[in-house]
Amino acid sequence: MIDIIGKRKYMFIVSAVLILIGILFLLINGGFNWDIQFEGGTIIKIEMINDDYDAAAAEMDIENLLGKIVTVQKENTYNPENQSDSISLLSIKVSKDNTLNSKEINSVVELLSQEYNVKTGTQPQIQSVEPFIGVELRNKALMAAGWAMLLIVIYVGIRFRVMSGISAGLFGIVALLHDGLIMLSVYTVFNIPVNEVFVAAILTIIGYSMNDTIVIYDRIRENSGLMHKADIDTMVNTSIVQSLPRTINTLVTTLLTVTTLYVFASIYNVESIRQFAFPLIIGLTSGSYSSIFIAAPLWMIWRKYRIKKKILDAKA
Repeated sequence: MIDIIGKRKYMFIVSAVLILIGILFLLINGGFNWDIQFEGGTIIKIEMINDDYDAAAAEMDIENLLGKIVTVQKENTYNPENQSDSISLLSIKVSKDNTLNSKEINSVVELLSQEYNVKTGTQPQIQSVEPFIGVELRNKALMAAGWAMLLIVIYVGIRFRVMSGISAGLFGIVALLHDGLIMLSVYTVFNIPVNEVFVAAILTIIGYSMNDTIVIYDRIRENSGLMHKADIDTMVNTSIVQSLPRTINTLVTTLLTVTTLYVFASIYNVESIRQFAFPLIIGLTSGSYSSIFIAAPLWMIWRKYRIKKKILDAKA
C-alpha cells in the first residue's frame, strides 16, 4: 500500500517551497499585478486595420498629449464571423493614479484616428474605474470568499461530528487557503493581472477542492468504525488510498475539459476564456493535491495530539 501519511513531511515542504517562491516574486514585483477592476484606472481598446504600426511611437505620442504615463500594447483577437481572420487591437492602459476623464479619452481616440491606421467606423472599447471602486470590488470579493469558507466549516462541522467536525472543517479551510496561495504564487511568478476572473476561479476551486476533501473525510468516517483496532495513521492512510482512484479520475477528466478550453482560447485568442481556464488548471491540480496531502494529514496530526493529551490528562 502507498504510504501517503509517511511522506506527509515531504509534501508539506513542497507546498511551503512553492508558496515561498510566490512570496519572493511578490517582493520582486512590488506586489500583486492588480487589474483595473481591483485597482482602478483606464483601458482603451481600439480596432486597427492591421498591426503594421509602431506601438512605442503611439505610446510616446499619447504620453505627450496627456502628460501622463501610459502603456500601449498590440493585441490580436479571434474574429467570430471569420475563423481565418483576426482582429488587431491597440490597447492603452493608464494606472489608477492617472484615470482619464471623458475629454482626455476623446482626445486620445482623435489622435489615433488622425495619426494611425484605425479601422474606419470602429468604436473604441473603454473601461474606466475609479480607484475607490476598485478597492470596494476587491473587498467584496474577499468577503464572498470568506463567507463561503465559513459556511463550509459549519457544514463539515455538522456532517462529520464523529471526526470532531469543526476541526475537520478548519483543516479543510487550511487546504483551501493552500490552494489560493498556490494560485497566487503562479500569478506573481508570471506577473499575471489579478482580476474578477481570478475571483470566479477561486470560488469555483473552493467548491471543487472541498468536495475532494469531503470524499476523503467520508472514507475516514466509515473506516473509523470498521478499523477501530488499527492505529490512526494506518486508518487515515488507508482511507486516502481508497479514495485515490476517484480523486485521480475526477481530476483527469476535469483537466481534459478545462485544458481543451485553454488550448482553444489560446489558438483563437479568446482572452476571456483563456483567463478563466488558466487559474482553473492550477487550482484543480492544487485542490486534489491539498485534499490528499494537506487536509487529511493535518487532521490526523491534530487528532493524534488530542488523543495523546487526553491520555496524559487521564493519568494525571
